[in-house]
Amino acid sequence: MSVRLGCIADDFTGATDLANNLVRAGMRVVQLIDVPAGGTDPAADADAVVIALKSRTVPAAEAVEASLRALEWLRAAGAEQIYFKYCSTFDSTPAGNIGQVTEALMDALGTDFTVATPAFPDNGRTVFKGHLFVGDVLLAESGMRHHPLTPMTDSNLVSVLDAQTTRPIGLVDHKVVAQGADAVRARIAQLRSQGVGAAIVDAVSNDDLVRLGAAVKDLPLVTAGSGLAIGLPANWGFEPSSAAAQLPPAGGRQAIVAGSVSAATNGQVREFLNTGRPAFSVDPLRIAAGEDVAAQALAFADKHLADGPVLVYSTESPDAVRSVQGQLGAAEAGELVEQTLARVAQGLVRRGVRQLVVAGGETSGAVVQALGLTGLRIGGQIDPGVPWCAAPLPGGDTLHITLKSGNFGGPDFFTAAFAVLTGESE
Repeated sequence: MSVRLGCIADDFTGATDLANNLVRAGMRVVQLIDVPAGGTDPAADADAVVIALKSRTVPAAEAVEASLRALEWLRAAGAEQIYFKYCSTFDSTPAGNIGQVTEALMDALGTDFTVATPAFPDNGRTVFKGHLFVGDVLLAESGMRHHPLTPMTDSNLVSVLDAQTTRPIGLVDHKVVAQGADAVRARIAQLRSQGVGAAIVDAVSNDDLVRLGAAVKDLPLVTAGSGLAIGLPANWGFEPSSAAAQLPPAGGRQAIVAGSVSAATNGQVREFLNTGRPAFSVDPLRIAAGEDVAAQALAFADKHLADGPVLVYSTESPDAVRSVQGQLGAAEAGELVEQTLARVAQGLVRRGVRQLVVAGGETSGAVVQALGLTGLRIGGQIDPGVPWCAAPLPGGDTLHITLKSGNFGGPDFFTAAFAVLTGESE
């Protein structure tokens, strides 16, 4: 069977988020880490393939090149529709990369129109009159306004996307979406006749995403957060099922590596610290000064791993992050932390950790690459958008790993995740 849906995700946490929704909607999903180099066909028996890239914050030209390589592979695998997945908070700047990648994919596919919606109501991301809400506040009033790499200071997605593209951007508003798939298709036809190349689509509920999914059945390319994934599988006759989410039994030691500076992850770190469990804070300034902070973190872990989960984190308040960036530079500070946490993850796995939580998109990318993981089997959901995954390790062991977007998860996510995996949660 050829691949029905081919997905290109701009970071690793977003890829698992998307794959999770597709699995829950009944599709058999393979998630690949970057574009396969060759060998056996990893898409065999898959209804959907998600290729996870680390392209969200790289220069736009690099993101375009990586995305086009992924597109070429997916088309060769027989993908009938392409899904470009980005963050539910539309993380980007006028320099990229959502608009630039979208236009490159449109050109390669020979299509003159696509849709864009980061809406994911299950995680509090909704789009109304073209404006993105995070929970009850506008995007520009949320914690994303302080993001160190992609500060989101404009909630109007039409203007945000317009700054990144050469094509005119339009809107399919909530009144149209509420009327159903036929009304959405009619609005799309109207916008195309006006020369609009892409349209932001309102969605304030899962029902909106289901209606949108039916309306875009014939588009060669769709772009969205992970929410639209709940509305697409039905186009091929798939129905929700939990059968595809089974993973091998979990064992081994437990650890958390957190590199996100989002408000949600900050809260999760505080909650973990409040339980009195062991945690080691990674200081970028000490790394820059030449200290082997990874070795220090692993020495700390050696004392505590036998007693339960250990947390290694670099999460800080927005003011603290800005202070470090002012001394080291934003890119340099981020790279130092990512590479240190990746080394920590390698050391933890060598020490018998087989249940690993990773928080933060950039951190997840660095960890997955450092561990040499090439593919993930998607398992059960911990919180909306965050599943457990399983990956083979050399020697035959299985690593259970979850790659959590910084913005996702409840306050007790770090401890709840292990309870879900081991079946201790209700």
